Amino acid sequence: MHAWICSNPVGVDALQWQELPTPEPQAGQARVAVKASSLNFPDILIVQNKYQFKPEPPFVPGSEFAGVVEAVGEGVTSVKPGDRVAAMAGTGGFGTHAIVPAGKLVPLPPTMSFEHGAAFLMTYGTSQHALLDRGALQAGETVLVLGAAGGVGTAAIQIAKAAGARVIAAASTDEKCARCREIGADATINYASENIRDALKALTGGKGPDVVYDPVGGDLAEPVFRSIAWRGRYLVVGFAGGGIPALPLNLSLLKGAAIVGVFWGDFVRREPAAFQRDLQQLAQWYAEGKVRPVLDQTLRLSDLMAAYARMSSRQVVGKLVLTQG
Repeated sequence: MHAWICSNPVGVDALQWQELPTPEPQAGQARVAVKASSLNFPDILIVQNKYQFKPEPPFVPGSEFAGVVEAVGEGVTSVKPGDRVAAMAGTGGFGTHAIVPAGKLVPLPPTMSFEHGAAFLMTYGTSQHALLDRGALQAGETVLVLGAAGGVGTAAIQIAKAAGARVIAAASTDEKCARCREIGADATINYASENIRDALKALTGGKGPDVVYDPVGGDLAEPVFRSIAWRGRYLVVGFAGGGIPALPLNLSLLKGAAIVGVFWGDFVRREPAAFQRDLQQLAQWYAEGKVRPVLDQTLRLSDLMAAYARMSSRQVVGKLVLTQG
């Protein structure tokens, strides 16, 4: 097998493409022939030793991928060789093969491609858990999605629309805003050229959004929270903007609003039955065409450095997918 190896987590440039012995699965594990993998923001952080999960070097990055089960270890009955699966394993995706705990493998729906499978679990799982579970989003409410052109943002737009909400998508360029409208956003805000508080006031008749989906953090958090509706829910999804904001808590009091943390990875670990119910709902929406991964580009796995560079420069709309071809 071949894989991108992180021996020293000091950044992307330290990754090396290496040939390794093809591993055999141990008890409770499966070996997956990786067909497609996707690049997510945590994949940037993990090779810089900045993510909350810090694997012991050397490791193969790539948290999300899809492929075919080649072999299983002792005691594994949930999957068998030949099964098409998606994995949310934390590491291992940027190689030709990966060893994965069998419990972290999810069967791919028959109509879902490997490319879609590699771009689905993390973003759609996160957005569904955030909006419907943590945010208690109701039909007819208004959602503001920050960073709306990214992977979780495009998923959030589709899931909010599937739930019957009105969606305001906020992104950094007119081109990204246009793409958000194409996938279902009812209105958009270019926060690089518009005052976001003024725009929200105009778009909501002064009421403000009921739910804010924020994977960005940074300087937008406080003005947006000042605009939130009475009993609003501010979903803290991540900090792709780099800065972790410090919100004045008196704003929460004055608006009767909640600041709600979203940690999908631990939700999956702690509440597996609820996660399985979410998967069933997502699979149904996918079959009905209500949710579809937005693919920015599909690159060869050998072009991983170019994929990292594109994501770091904030050019990505949707998800970057890497294939073995």
